[in-house]
Amino acid sequence: MACWLFKSEPDVFSIDHLAAEPDQQCRWDGIRNYQARNHLRDRVKPGDRALFYHSSCKAVGIAGIMVITSAGYPDPDQFDAASDGYDPASTADKPRWFCVDVKLARKFARLIPLSELKQQRTLQDMVLFRQGRLSIVPVTDKEWQAILCLAD
Repeated sequence: MACWLFKSEPDVFSIDHLAAEPDQQCRWDGIRNYQARNHLRDRVKPGDRALFYHSSCKAVGIAGIMVITSAGYPDPDQFDAASDGYDPASTADKPRWFCVDVKLARKFARLIPLSELKQQRTLQDMVLFRQGRLSIVPVTDKEWQAILCLAD
């Protein structure tokens, strides 16, 4: 079981949006970065855990935990000309973009701010800090445990 950090802009889709979904589950789609796509397509698996990270907002940080409930599959929006995620270069036999299904596991009592994460010695080497623009990044077990300690 692997650990991940998934980023979303809360004005587009927040942890509260996920909590309001039927069964608190939905498709995590709209990824349009090749490295993040590769994670979804090749490495993210059902049962993996992911930190829900609010980005590009005033209160940037980790809001909670999700569980991955599906293997990666082609993002249907890439085939829909009316969608913002439409990609005319994608075809059904050669899809370019992938998504997974996620389920809310836990909303933290407080958002763990980026500034606090950066102060933690055990988190100094997080991919989040080295590749800040990447929307899906791996998290080590040691980092996962340190973040859970901050949440509790």
